Amino acid sequence: MIFGCGYVGSALAERLIVDGVRVGALTRNQETARSLRNKGLAQVVVEDVDSDRWHTILDDYSAVVNCVSSAGGGLAGYRKSYFEGQQSILNWAATQDLSHYIYTSSTSVYPQDGGVLIDESAETTDAPETGQVLLESEKLIEAAASLFKSWFVLRLAGIYGPGRHFLLDQLKEGEGVIPGRGDYTLNLIHLSDIVAVITAALSSNAASLSGIYNVADDSPTFKRNVIAWLAAESGMPVPQFDPNIVSSRLRRRRGGRMPDRKIDNSKVKAALNWKPQFKSYREGYEGLLAG
Repeated sequence: MIFGCGYVGSALAERLIVDGVRVGALTRNQETARSLRNKGLAQVVVEDVDSDRWHTILDDYSAVVNCVSSAGGGLAGYRKSYFEGQQSILNWAATQDLSHYIYTSSTSVYPQDGGVLIDESAETTDAPETGQVLLESEKLIEAAASLFKSWFVLRLAGIYGPGRHFLLDQLKEGEGVIPGRGDYTLNLIHLSDIVAVITAALSSNAASLSGIYNVADDSPTFKRNVIAWLAAESGMPVPQFDPNIVSSRLRRRRGGRMPDRKIDNSKVKAALNWKPQFKSYREGYEGLLAG
């Protein structure tokens, strides 16, 4: 059962159906629901995840993937989707016989700066407000761990892939100027690799592997270097960064700049025998540029 069947969840559903898995989904979006039904999902429910109205509607499932996104509306939207939604799913899970619980969190829970390498043991006390909500939702799973054979919190780096290529859009639409700064490290993960690591977690039967994992590619790189490479591959001039142009969202959450840290993915690679197909932004964006 996939909760929040958006960009990641829809791709996961397609993969699982190809593998012969019976898949259900919950989404709050009617258009998404129509698309999911056309993909052949066994059950599609349109409802808010933080509600309890869907609790008696669902069929029986053996595993859960919670990959909801924010409901919008700032911090309140984060809390509605990530914390209250998580609590609702776990309340339902307590009435079920579930083997696996997978939750896609975010590396935004790490506040560190200065180019340091970050593994799962890194301190999160000073995470931004939205990161604190994610941490609270992670703790709900840990508290309910006895309900499942295995549970995984997957902290995803910056997501990109088909139909979601923010950096390429910035380059093409920026008219030679990119808002913000380029002197911080981008940690990225391709959609196909997210799907692969989730399916690996769903296939794992070792309770001892339960825990928190960073999911990123093998090549954290300064944003300015990624943009320069994309410009060269696209036959465009290398743009300039303008630190005076910063979104209000970034000013509010990060003081006007993104943190510079490198995400270590060694734990998930060792535990799930997984490695990214797209080891760096180069392999990932080559396919997108060709498309």
